[in-house]
Amino acid sequence: MPAALAAPTAILGSIALTLGASPAAQAQPVGAEPRPLEMQPEKRDAAASSVRSTTAATSNTPATHTVAPGDTVSRIAARYGLRTADVLAWNGLGWDSIIRPGDVLRLTGAASPAPAAPMAGSYTVQQGDTLWSIAQRHGVSVDALRGANGLGSSSLIRTGQSLALPGGMVPAVSATPVSAPAPSTPAATTHTVAGGETMWSIADRHGVALAALLQANGLAESSIIYPGQVLSVPGAAAPASAPAVDTAALGLDDEQIGNARIIIEVGRERGVPDRGIAIALATAMVESWIRNVDWGTYDSLGLFQQRPSTGWGSAAEVMDPRRAAAVFYGGSADPNGARTRGLLDIGGWESMGFSAAAQAVQVSAYPDRYGEWESQAYAWLAALG
Repeated sequence: MPAALAAPTAILGSIALTLGASPAAQAQPVGAEPRPLEMQPEKRDAAASSVRSTTAATSNTPATHTVAPGDTVSRIAARYGLRTADVLAWNGLGWDSIIRPGDVLRLTGAASPAPAAPMAGSYTVQQGDTLWSIAQRHGVSVDALRGANGLGSSSLIRTGQSLALPGGMVPAVSATPVSAPAPSTPAATTHTVAGGETMWSIADRHGVALAALLQANGLAESSIIYPGQVLSVPGAAAPASAPAVDTAALGLDDEQIGNARIIIEVGRERGVPDRGIAIALATAMVESWIRNVDWGTYDSLGLFQQRPSTGWGSAAEVMDPRRAAAVFYGGSADPNGARTRGLLDIGGWESMGFSAAAQAVQVSAYPDRYGEWESQAYAWLAALG
């Protein structure tokens, strides 16, 4: 522990009085991220809170604040002369909570405290569901849905699992399956495996979720398929057409947008937080310009320039964009198992710098390049995700 942190409380309080609300050391893309104690402005703010008024807001302080890129809870509190601890309490947040652009934070606790949000009901996970799709369908955030069910960022959900739906918002659909007839689903078909194909590419070709394809054939992600093998392909509704995108504004062409959407979709399916998806997008831009290239340094291939010779999969697997994205994210459902280490396998990746988190996966000779694309990656995610 640095000597400065061992100072008596009285000295710490006098320092806090002199400095006031400390600005963050540097801009961050989203929310307050866990860092060592000596680097956390939020916790320095808490140490100084005893010398501030419990309700420091003035008559000019607005009732709410809409989070902008780069905002942290401590910065917002300092801007309005409030204590970080109060802003956290008024919004039901903890010191390690993450806020995102567009979130609306309360800046006053004067009103009678709102009762705890009621649970709106429950939802039974259907084949092909993801936390993101369920949250969107019921008009709640993914974080709120995770919190209501005690799930972490790498937690998996399974068909038939019952999820509690947080209240406070009107669900877009009924919270529980209803007895009304469901829309008819096209009949299942079959697919004969050709050389070089993977379960990922077959699922993508037929527009079905990988989990649904695996379940229909009694397979796991680690299962091996062979040319000539006949697979049952569950029926899937025709995919909705992707919304038109201003490619000039994003600085991407159609090929790059298509690959970016795959990276985002795979991240959503696996419950990866927005920051992790943005890191994946920036990494793909640095490594391949978000193009599924069949060349690279040594035997590097694909969106993330993964190398078959170092265990990232066969050449065909590395060239499969969906599988390449899944391997980059890693985690408990990594198609590579423990052979490689993805982002979700990096302990504390959420608190790392943007470039450092990407570099922990890529082990590049140029580790600082990824952060140069941070703001653009968030813009792509906002437009495409």
